[in-house]
Amino acid sequence: MVRSVASVPAALTNQDPQLKGFKVYAVDEPCLTKSRFVRRDYYKVILLTTQARLHYGHQSWDLDGTYLLFFNPHIPYAMEMRGDFRRGYISLFTEAFITAHDCSESLQQSPLFKFGSTPLFRLAEAQAAFMTGIFEKMLAEQQAEYPFKAELIRTYLQLAVHEALHLQPVESFPQHKNAAARLTAQFLELLEQLFPVESPEQALPLKTAQEFADRLAVHVNHLNKAVKEVTGKPTSAHITSRITDEAKALLQHTTWSVAEIAFCLGFAYPTYFNNFFKKQTGITPLACRKATGAIYAMG
Repeated sequence: MVRSVASVPAALTNQDPQLKGFKVYAVDEPCLTKSRFVRRDYYKVILLTTQARLHYGHQSWDLDGTYLLFFNPHIPYAMEMRGDFRRGYISLFTEAFITAHDCSESLQQSPLFKFGSTPLFRLAEAQAAFMTGIFEKMLAEQQAEYPFKAELIRTYLQLAVHEALHLQPVESFPQHKNAAARLTAQFLELLEQLFPVESPEQALPLKTAQEFADRLAVHVNHLNKAVKEVTGKPTSAHITSRITDEAKALLQHTTWSVAEIAFCLGFAYPTYFNNFFKKQTGITPLACRKATGAIYAMG
C-alpha cells in the first residue's frame, strides 16, 4: 500500500507571528494514510528513519535507514512505506520565511533543491545524531519566547543544508572557470527557470536553441559549441530532455488533458506532442498516464 511520509497540513498554521511560514514537528507513529503526489507551497527538510520507496518527480529510490531529505515545493513526491512505523522530524517553510532579511541566499541557490538533483542523503549514526540535535533545537525554539528565534531557526536550517553539502561530492558542483562554462551555466539556469509549468494556459516562451541564444544575446553556434564542450551534449538535447521530464510530471501528477499538456509545452497540435513523447520514451502520453495510475491506485 502506498502511504504518505506524514499527515501534513495544506498550509502552515503556526500562530506565532515571528514564525509565519515555518513549522517543525516530530513524527514517531504508524503509517496509516495513503500517499498521493502533490505540489506544495513550501520547502521541506526532513530527517527520517524509514523503510520506503521514495518517488520524487519521475525519479525513485529505495530507502532503508536514516536519511536527510530536501523537497522543492514545485516537484511532487510520494513514499511507498515498506515498514509499519516511521520516526524523525519534518520542517516546512515558505520561501518568504527562509529569505527574510536576506539570510539564506545560499539556500535558494543550493543544488539540493534544484530540479534533477538528488534530494536525499543517507546518514551514518554520528551524522544522524548531529542532525537530530539540530531538529530538537528547532523544536525547542519554536516554543520558546526568545525574541530572535526566527533568525536562529533560519540559522539551524542553513546548518542542515551545509551539512548535506559536505556529504555531496565536490565534483558534483560545477566550477565555472571559463567563458564556455559560464555561458553553459546561464543556459541551464534559464532552462530551469521555465519549469515547472503551473497552468495549462501557460505556454513555454522558449523551446529552441535559437530562442535561448537570442535571450542570452549570443549567436546560436556559439551557444551550441559552449554547451557541447562543457556537457558533452548539444543544446537541443538538454531542451528535449527537460521538456520530456516535465511532460512526464504533468502526465503523472495532474489531471490536465494531453491536449492541454501539449499546448503548454509548446506543441501546436497534440499529434506533434504524441510523436515527440513516444520518440523520447518509447510509449504514448496516455500509456504513461495509465501506467502511473495503475501503480498509485494500489492499496
